[in-house]
Amino acid sequence: MQPATTAVIALHYQNEVLHPDGKIRVGLDSDSPVRQNVLDAASAMFQRARACGLPIVHVRIAFRPDYADLLTNMPIMRGVAASNAMTEGSWGAQFHEQLAPDTGSPREFIVKHTRINAFFGSPLEEVLRIVDAKRLLIAGVATHSVVEGTVRHAADAGYEVLVAAPACASASPVTHQAALDSMSLMAQILDANALAQFFDELPS
Repeated sequence: MQPATTAVIALHYQNEVLHPDGKIRVGLDSDSPVRQNVLDAASAMFQRARACGLPIVHVRIAFRPDYADLLTNMPIMRGVAASNAMTEGSWGAQFHEQLAPDTGSPREFIVKHTRINAFFGSPLEEVLRIVDAKRLLIAGVATHSVVEGTVRHAADAGYEVLVAAPACASASPVTHQAALDSMSLMAQILDANALAQFFDELPS
């Protein structure tokens, strides 16, 4: 595998949080246009990243059906168990079909974790070393939980971090924007135009 400077980290693009029939759905109504906007933005991000040969790490969260591997010290985790969501092998824990990984590509990886921060207790750091990533383009749902938690860890670990804002979502626009504002201290926040320019400046 050839070294890469930039890697895309795609967080929780799973049925449970993005499909209208999901149990979590990041607080969006089943017919919310925000959902399709996020799906389209993330799909376009994947297309551009693949065209540029960037590695993509697809991060999923999933637990045993008995939740024996779920620490219930946080309200959000207790809520996952209470809603019987994100169990391993279930439809809800699978990637949304529009944002499924290309499992035949040597440039795409799948990482599973069980906490807020995608680095914690997962092989994400090891995968990023394999592809020699120094800069991370991070996106996912929800903006104020897994995205912000992962961005904070990545910044502390020394990565240059960018956030693809159009491919992120939270329970409300206010929460989403507050998280982006908070992360702007540690990462470059890219709107749609800036994200397109970012890819335009990469070799394809």
